[in-house]
Order: sequence, then structure tokens, then C-alpha cells
Amino acid sequence: MELVIRDAEVVDGSGGPSYRADVAIDRGRIAAIVKEGAQAGCQRPTGRRVLDAEGLALSPGFVDMHAHSDLALLRDPDHSAKAAQGVTLEVLGQDGLSYAPVDDRTLAEVRRAITGWNGDGSDVDLDWRTVGEYLDRLDGAHGGRGIAVNAAYLVPQGTVRMYAMGWEDRPATEPELDRMRRLVAEGLEQGAVGMSSGLTYTPGMYAPDAELTELCRVVARYGGYYCPHHRSYGAGALRAYQEMVALTREAGCPLHLAHATMNFGVNRGRASELLALLDEALDAGADISLDTYPYTPGCTTLVALLPGWASEGGPEAILARLRDDTAAERIRRHLEETGSDGCHGVPVEWHTVEISGVADPALTEHVGRRVDDWPAARRLLIDDRLGTTILQHVGHEENVRAIMRHRVHTGGSDGILQGLKPHPRAYGTFPHYLGRYVRELGVLSLEECVAHLTSRPAARLRLPDRGLVREHYIADLVLFDPATVAAGSTYASPRTLPTGIPHVLIDGRFVIDDGHRTDVLAGRTIRRTPTP
Repeated sequence: MELVIRDAEVVDGSGGPSYRADVAIDRGRIAAIVKEGAQAGCQRPTGRRVLDAEGLALSPGFVDMHAHSDLALLRDPDHSAKAAQGVTLEVLGQDGLSYAPVDDRTLAEVRRAITGWNGDGSDVDLDWRTVGEYLDRLDGAHGGRGIAVNAAYLVPQGTVRMYAMGWEDRPATEPELDRMRRLVAEGLEQGAVGMSSGLTYTPGMYAPDAELTELCRVVARYGGYYCPHHRSYGAGALRAYQEMVALTREAGCPLHLAHATMNFGVNRGRASELLALLDEALDAGADISLDTYPYTPGCTTLVALLPGWASEGGPEAILARLRDDTAAERIRRHLEETGSDGCHGVPVEWHTVEISGVADPALTEHVGRRVDDWPAARRLLIDDRLGTTILQHVGHEENVRAIMRHRVHTGGSDGILQGLKPHPRAYGTFPHYLGRYVRELGVLSLEECVAHLTSRPAARLRLPDRGLVREHYIADLVLFDPATVAAGSTYASPRTLPTGIPHVLIDGRFVIDDGHRTDVLAGRTIRRTPTP
């Protein structure tokens, strides 16, 4: 064998009890598993390399169901932000906004719209236009060597709408809807695993339910799933969750709820209401899953807080309104008095808004500070040309714990890697689950937590040979120390790498070996091959 991992405590991803075993790997797959006790009756596997895993748990690689590494994987071959956590697969194209499918106009606009998530892209050759070309670009990245971790892609509904009809706040005409259907279908035919939406982001938020339902019918026909950032995580959260459940059931489309949190003061202690809603739908036959990150603050762009009407027409139209005193005062009233749809229907509390990154280096002094008031936010939006990212300290620990226990829960970092002071979830989500919520708090058992991070997301993605430690499965594996694994990232030092994860393998090749990043680029795109 190429590799034998000797005497590991196998946490196989099924949720069942762990067991001690030797695991042999050959040609990128798990070739043999010899459990302790069976070893006496047969020859233990041998390999060109034998790794002593005494004291370590061996699990499938972790799947980040909500990632924002769309350009980071092309920009940074190392990508230790995810590789060092044990992440072996990321799902990109989130929140309805990403870089394919596009034409020249749409690409320029989407670059501006999500500069705060991914940078402006000026350091990346954005030479693709279709979903298939983007996936090919990932596979051929870094001189043809590939990418740091595997990647799957969701067709972004906001980008599709932008492509088909610009930034107009109105229902689509039938020809425009037909064009959107074709764009979604083409993306799925080219390998996307589903479709995402950002329904508090423009222009995706302008789509009525009937339009979303029609696009979800296309997704369902190709065997994909719908992943919405729904219309409210605040004042209208439960109504927004119910809307997505009803919409996808009408379309016959599987539903995966993105970063399924209950935030802001209006939702303190109300996670049980969300879970009851989901349980009722599941018991009635709905196909639903969700992801969360194990932290209370959220992270987004400062411009995302603005009301939807203020964003009609795109980035330049937003800036023009911000510069106009009358329009800016109307924005302020929506933000501070009415409750903006961009801020989830809740009047903004500026003391909860912390600047985490700026696009213009001249504005670095603002990073780490709270926003004082609307005049300060307005100046920063204008000066930074909408490129500012923020943390919003609006979550509740009791909700976080309750939701992560649910039977359809999976893990997603929602990790924005841009900015001088990003959210620590970008570098710490998966070890934080294992260290904080398993070892320290006992919210989940080790076996349960690993299943949440491995086999459950693999099942949602319909991956037939990933997500479990099983013979003949692809050897995407993590070795970690249950006694020491922990997130190194903190709010003060968010880019610190985790501890207690000495080895990570993708396709049977070490991307982390003895705690150090190797030069291996074993990641490739994971594409669905649908038959409509």
C-alpha cells in the first residue's frame, strides 16, 4: 500500500461509535480497514509509509457547505485558512452572487458588488464566462497543478438575474425569465450542484417567489438543491424560513438553508420555533438540510445593510444616492427608524457594527472600530466605494447551540477571507466545533459532530464515495487530536491557524503533514453530471 495509518481511533462519519483500526490507502482510495481484534486473525496491512496514529482520531475530510473562496482558491495555492482546518471540500457560489455565468457587463458589476467578499479580482485573470469555464479554470489553476482543496459550485441566482435583466426592482418578463431558466440549466449541465440566492442582497432580493419557484423547478429537474440566504434573519425570520420551505415544496426541489441563524434581539431564545417549523416540514416529507457556523456575530458588507430600493441600478447608482443629501436622509430613516430590508427588518444598532475590512488601504485606521452613526457609515461607504466589510454582533449563543443539535444540521464557515480583521470563523469553524462544542461544552458527541461535518453534507451533495471512512471511498481524511484540537483564530487574531490537526489528506495525498502545509495541490472540482 502507499500508506498505512496505524492504530487510529476511527470516527467514520456515520455517527456510530468510533473504533480502533489500521487504515490502508492506495491510489487515492481507502483500500482496507482492519479493526482491532481482527488484526490477530489476519496480516496487518503494510505500506511504503506507515503513520503511527496513536492518540489521534481519523475522520473523513470536513465539508464546508458555505464558503466564499471563489477567488481565493485561484489567488492562493496555499489556502491554509481551510486546509489547516481539515476542510477537504468547499461549496462556492454562495448567497446568490459569484462570477459565473456572466458577460462582460455582468462580470464588471458583480466584481464591484462583492469586492468586500473576495477583493476586486484585479489580481486574478477572470478569463471565464460560463460556469463550466470557471470550473475548468479551478482545475487548471496554478500552472495546471489544481487547487488546495476540492470545490463544488452553486449557480448564483442574483448574478443570473443581473445578467438577464440588470439591477431593476421589478418582476421579470416572460422572455427574461426564460433566459434565467436557460442560464440556470446551463450551469447545472456544466457541473453546478444547485442554485443559491441572497434575498437580502440586490439584485437577487428583487425576485418574487413565483420567479424563484420557476428557477427551483429547473434545479430540481437536474437533481440539484436550492441554497437560499433568505429574506430575513431578524424581524421576519420565521416567516422567511416558512417561505423557503413552501416555495421549494411547490417546486419539488431539495432545500438547504444557508447559515440558518436566528439573530437580533427580536429572536433571542426563539431557535425552538425554527426547529419546530423544520421538524413539521420534515415529518411531512420535505427534503431539507441547513448549515451554521459556531459563532454569534455575523459578517457581511456595510452596503448590504442599505434598503433594497437604494441599490436599484447597481453600485454607481448607490453611490449617487449616498452623495445626495435627500436620498441619504431617506436611507437613514429606513436604517434607523423603519428597519431596512437589508438589515433584516430591524432598525440598525450602530454599536453592533464593527469594521472588519476596507478596500482602500488609506482607510485602514477604521478597521476594528465600531461605526459611530449614520454620517460615519455614509462617509465610509462613499470613500471606500462600497468595499467595506463588517461584523455584526447580533447573535445569541443559546440559538447557536440549539440549531447545531438538529438532525439535518451541517457545518459551514461562511468564511470571508478579505479584510485586515476577518471573522474568525474563516480560519476556525471546524476545529471550533470539535474543541469548543464537543470537548469543552459537550453540546455534541464527537461522533455526532463528525457526522454533521462529513457524511451529512456529502449526502446533500449526492457524493457516492465521500463523507465516510469506508473501503473503496476516496481518501479525503483528517487526523486530529480530540484532546487538543482547537481554533487558533480569535476576534483579536483572526488569521491564526488551528491546533491539534496534524494531518490532512485529499485524494490520498498529504496537504497537511505533521502540522505543516505541503506543496501538494490535490483539490479538483466536484461536478454533478445531471440527466434532466
